[in-house]
Amino acid sequence: MSDVKLSEKLQKIATEIESLSTLETADLAKYLEEKFGVSAMPMAVAAPTTGAASAPAEEKTSFTVNLTDAGANKLAVIKVVREILPNLGLMDAKKLVESAPKELLKDVKKEVAEDAKKKIEAAGGKVELK
Repeated sequence: MSDVKLSEKLQKIATEIESLSTLETADLAKYLEEKFGVSAMPMAVAAPTTGAASAPAEEKTSFTVNLTDAGANKLAVIKVVREILPNLGLMDAKKLVESAPKELLKDVKKEVAEDAKKKIEAAGGKVELK
C-alpha cells in the first residue's frame, strides 16, 4: 500500500470502494471513465533498454469479455448473462444474447473475465477474451 494520507471524506469513500464486489467495482470504473474521461489503466513507463537482454513483456491485466455466440441453449446463456450483469433486466439480457457478438464486460480483471467465460461456456455460449 502507499503512504498517501487521505482526508476523512476520502478515507470514507475509499473504505466504501474496498467493500464493493468485483462487478460493482468494474461498473464504477466504467462510470468514472465515461463521466470524467479518465482511464483506470495505469500508464506504462518505458524501461531503459540494455541491448543484451530485454525486459519480458508485461502480462495483460485488463480484459474485455465478448459474447460471440449464444449457442443452442439461449435460455441458459441469458440466465448466466443476468448473473454476470445483475443490473440487466430479463428483456435486455435476452436482446443482448440474441444480438451476439456483443461486449459483456470491459476492462475487468483476468479472474473476472475467466470466470464469466467459464460460466457462459458451461451454459453453451461462446466467449472471446480480448
